[in-house]
Amino acid sequence: MTVTDDKTIVREYFNATGFDRWRRIYGDGEVNKVQLDIRVGHQQTVDTVLQWLEADGNLAELTLCDAGCGVGSLSIPLAQLGAKVFASDISEKMVEEAKVRAQATLNQADNPTFAVQDLETLSGKYHTVICLDVLIHYPDDKAAEMIRHLSLLANSRLILSFAPKTIAYTLLKKIGDFSQGPAKPHGLICIQKPKSSRF
Repeated sequence: MTVTDDKTIVREYFNATGFDRWRRIYGDGEVNKVQLDIRVGHQQTVDTVLQWLEADGNLAELTLCDAGCGVGSLSIPLAQLGAKVFASDISEKMVEEAKVRAQATLNQADNPTFAVQDLETLSGKYHTVICLDVLIHYPDDKAAEMIRHLSLLANSRLILSFAPKTIAYTLLKKIGDFSQGPAKPHGLICIQKPKSSRF
C-alpha cells in the first residue's frame, strides 16, 4: 500500500462514516459505553496537554500547530487560553465542524486558523507541534516519516499520542477492523528540543 493509498483511505473514512462517528464521540450528546470510554480518554489526553502547556505560564505568547485537529477539541481551548493556533486535518468535514464549534465558542474569527491539509504537507514554524490520535490511523512504517516531518516544524517541542504495540492492542485493532471495538490504549509523549538543537 502506498502513502497516497493510506491518505486516501483515512481521508475518505473521516469524510464519511468516520466523521459521523467521531463528531458524535467528541460531542456532548448521548453515546454508548464504548464511545463514552473513548470520549473520556480523549478528554483526559487533551486536559493533560493543556496542563503541560499552561504550566509554562506563557501560553499567550506561543504559536501552536494542532496537526490532525479533528473537530477542534484541543485547538479551541488553546485559542481560548490565548495561544495562536494553526489547526489542520486531512478531512474537510472535520475542519468544517471544527470551524462551527470554534465560531460557537470563541469571539475572534481568526484564531484558530483552520486548514484542510495532511501531515506531510504541513509547513511553517511553531513553538509547539501537537499531534493527538492521528498516527494510529497509518501503517507503522509511515509513522516515523510523519513524526520526523512534524519535528522539523517545532522550534521547542513536539507532543504526540501513540498506541503501544502489544498483543492486546493488535487483537483490538483486528477486531476494530470489523466493527467499532473498545477504545484503543495509547500513550502521550512530549519531546522537548534543546535550545541549541536543530532536532
